[in-house]
Amino acid sequence: MDIVVKGRKTEVPDRFRKHVAEKLNPERIQKLDAKVISLDVEVSKEHNPRQADRSDRVEITLRSRGPVIRAEASAADAYAALDLAQDKLEARLRKQHDKRYTRRGAGRLSAAEVADVVPNAATLNANGEPVNGEETDAIPTTRIGSLEVQGDGPLVVREKTHSAAPMSLDQALYEMELVGHDFYLFVDSDTKMPSVVYRRHGYDYGVIHLNASDAASSSGELDGAGAGGALGG
Repeated sequence: MDIVVKGRKTEVPDRFRKHVAEKLNPERIQKLDAKVISLDVEVSKEHNPRQADRSDRVEITLRSRGPVIRAEASAADAYAALDLAQDKLEARLRKQHDKRYTRRGAGRLSAAEVADVVPNAATLNANGEPVNGEETDAIPTTRIGSLEVQGDGPLVVREKTHSAAPMSLDQALYEMELVGHDFYLFVDSDTKMPSVVYRRHGYDYGVIHLNASDAASSSGELDGAGAGGALGG
């Protein structure tokens, strides 16, 4: 493994070059990455007095048959910066080394495959907690207002109940404009029916009346079909 030390806009003394060769022990590094080809160490210096505490900067570049790994650090002198950069480099090498040897090899099972292959293996829920068979097969039920929703059923975001005095169609239109909605639910004072007035694209307004008595009398003829109205055009 070759170690190349160079300076950028600064001179690198021979004493520091020797220190780098001793500090960056090739055997220690090759234990973490046996494919290392070379180490480039670049030293630079910041001449701004306000940055005296980090005036010396050392960058180590490790080149191998794998990905290039870099580590850099700044300190008050090049020796301290080299120590910091070396710690960072070795930490990154250990991380890569551990990742390489903990990858799933041939014949290993993923966590999702264990329950299908291993007899009596524990089943985990979404929080990683073990659950028994009954809890696994059960369908969760959520109560929303007066509704009970099983599994991923329809979701009611909000439920409201209003007291409604019967009003005329003109009054319902006025109330709809007042609240700025595209529809308004009311009880028609003339027909006594639950009704909805709504905006239409082609015209000004539309109105739907629900006749509960007619729906009840014709329910047998409709073979279970429900009565209702859609806010269509």
